[in-house]
Amino acid sequence: MRLLLALALLAFTSLAQAQLPQPPEIAARQYLLIDLNSQQVLAERDADAQAEPASLTKLMTAYLVFNALRDKKLALDQKLPVSARAWAQRKGGGSLMFIDTTMTPTVNELLHGMIVQSGNDASIALAEGVSGTVENFVAAMNRQAQAWGLKNTQFRNVEGLTEAGHFTSARDVATVALRIIEDHPNFYPIYSVRQYTYNNIKQDNRNMLLGRDPSIDGMKTGFTDAAGYCLVASAVRDIPGGKRRLLSVVLGTASKEARASESQKLLNWGWQAWDAVRLFEAGKAIATVPVWKGDKPEAKLGAPGALFVTVPKGEGDKLKTLVERTDPLLAPLSAGQRVGTIKVTTAAGTAVSSVPLVVQEPVGLAGIFGRAWDSIRLWIK
Repeated sequence: MRLLLALALLAFTSLAQAQLPQPPEIAARQYLLIDLNSQQVLAERDADAQAEPASLTKLMTAYLVFNALRDKKLALDQKLPVSARAWAQRKGGGSLMFIDTTMTPTVNELLHGMIVQSGNDASIALAEGVSGTVENFVAAMNRQAQAWGLKNTQFRNVEGLTEAGHFTSARDVATVALRIIEDHPNFYPIYSVRQYTYNNIKQDNRNMLLGRDPSIDGMKTGFTDAAGYCLVASAVRDIPGGKRRLLSVVLGTASKEARASESQKLLNWGWQAWDAVRLFEAGKAIATVPVWKGDKPEAKLGAPGALFVTVPKGEGDKLKTLVERTDPLLAPLSAGQRVGTIKVTTAAGTAVSSVPLVVQEPVGLAGIFGRAWDSIRLWIK
C-alpha cells in the first residue's frame, strides 16, 4: 500500500473540533493517533511538547541504517566488528543484544538485535558501521531531522539513554515512524518479529501488542526513568478498496502494561469511531479541463495518489468535494505539477482534508501557430 503524501509528510491534517468523536481518557503525558491513509490526526494531547524519546530514538537510528542498505553502503550479510564502546553498553543498565568484542555479527543480526531486542549495544555497532563513529552518526540523525522539519527533536545519542539536549515530541516520532513505513517497506516487517535469539539468548519483542492484536504489525517501545514507558504502535486492516493503517504514539505512561493498554485503547477508538473513505483511486482523473498553448487540448487533473479521508462513523456519504484550480491553464505542464487544491468538507462545511490538485499526464507546448492562435483567443477572452 502506497501511503498518501500530501503537501509534506510532516503536515498531518488536524480536524476541526466541532461535532467530532471524543477520544477515551488516555493515561499518558503525550499521545497522538493518526490515520496514515488520509494523514489526518484523530486525537492528540501535547503532541508537540518536548519529551525524552528513550529507545524510540532507535527509529531514527534504524532509518539511517536502512538508507545505508538501500544505497549499498552496507549489506545485510556484512559482518561488523563490536567495539569496546558497544560492549561497554553493558554498564549502562539498558536493553542489550549481548554482543562482545570477540564477535562479528552481521548487519541483519544487529538490526534484529536493535529492533526486536532493543539492544543499545547493537545500536552503537550499527552506527559505527555506517558512519565510522557514533558522533558522525548522531550528526547525520540531526541533519535528517532538520531536513524533515522536525522542530522539537534533537539527538545526542543513538540508543536513547537520558542525556541533556536529547529530546523529541510525539508528532516528530510519528513522522520518523511514517518515513520508515513509507520509505523502507522491505525492512518494516522486522518490527513485527516477536522473538529473536542471538548467542543462545532468546528475548521477546517489548511490544506486547504483537501478541494481543493481529492487526498490530509494529513498531517500537522505549523506557527510561525520565521518559516513562513509551510505545509507537502501528496497525493495519483491510477496508473496501485497500488497506487502512493507524499509528499511535503514547509517551510517559506508568508501566509496560499501561503503554500497551493505552495504545490499544487509542487504536480501538480509531477503528470504532472513524471511517476511512476512498474518494478517488490513484492515477484517476478527477477533472479534464482545457489547456491553452498545448499540444493537447485538455489536461487530466487529480490527486497525487489514492485520496482517502477519515470521517466520523457513518458520515462518509455526506462529504462534499471542491476543486480549486488555476485558470487559464497554460502549457507546458509536467506530470505531478500542482495546479490547484482538492478540498473535502462535511455537509455542514467542516474541513476534512485538503490535498494538491496535480496534472496526471504531461502536456507539451503547441507549435508556433497553435501558441499564437491561443494567445489571440486568450486576449479576446
